[in-house]
Amino acid sequence: MIIARNVLALIAVLFGLATLAAGTRVLLGSDPGYIVYRPLLIYNAGMGVVYVAAGIIAFRNVTLGMYAAAGIFSLNLVVLTAIYYLFTEGSPVAIDSLRAMTLRTLVWLTLFAGFGWLNHKNRTL
Repeated sequence: MIIARNVLALIAVLFGLATLAAGTRVLLGSDPGYIVYRPLLIYNAGMGVVYVAAGIIAFRNVTLGMYAAAGIFSLNLVVLTAIYYLFTEGSPVAIDSLRAMTLRTLVWLTLFAGFGWLNHKNRTL
């Protein structure tokens, strides 16, 4: 159980660091090769910090990690829905942004499910 928790928490931290690095790089002027929807970029860069914090929390407490992952998944799903709507309405949201946000949402759904499973196992022991 401890190994599984640590692996999931490490994934959260590393995913957060990668998200933060990518977002910061573009905010500082790097060209990603597609149209950047700035509100989404700012959201994702900020969420990189939240992802790292959630991973650290999960290292310490799987239940709190589960709640953090649920909150992140929910926020990402709302943002994904919003940018999908904007994309279909012709706003400057790149298909690459939709794909990346879909990945982020699925990663956090998976982390939520993993922490939820661990939380359930801890309660039944």
